[in-house]
Amino acid sequence: MRHINIVLCEPEIPQNTGNIARTCAATGASLHLIRPLGFEIDNAKLKRAGLDYWDKLDISFYDGLDDFYTKHPGITVYYFSTKAKYKYSDVKYDGDVYIMFGKETRGLPEELLYNNPETCVRIPMRDRLRSLNLSNSVAIAVYEILRQWDFEGMQESGELTKFTWDE
Repeated sequence: MRHINIVLCEPEIPQNTGNIARTCAATGASLHLIRPLGFEIDNAKLKRAGLDYWDKLDISFYDGLDDFYTKHPGITVYYFSTKAKYKYSDVKYDGDVYIMFGKETRGLPEELLYNNPETCVRIPMRDRLRSLNLSNSVAIAVYEILRQWDFEGMQESGELTKFTWDE
């Protein structure tokens, strides 16, 4: 079965990481955090943003990029950056997918982007804007992948609490 892996390289804002953790729990994606982190993992803001989903989360920690690549040899990573040439929606995501995002203030290291031009992708936005919020960017990417997979394994309909849908 296919699987989404969200990789955050040196995230700085606990609320963003907490929101991303919630997205992971809701979609079954795994969360990979590459140190150094800009917060302690027991940060109250991080926990609050993730709500009560922490026990439903598959989370791994790494001591830098080298540690991450050593533990995941041969994988293809899609690097999300405002500096990329290609749109995220142009990619056909298949198999186990790794999507990496950089720190909120600087993004991913340019050397990493330069060395991987074919798997660097961007979310289009208006000119002269710095970037979208990190947790919003992750949600856009995850749901594009799920859309391409026809929302495999996701609950696609809801139920009203006081009424029933007419069939």
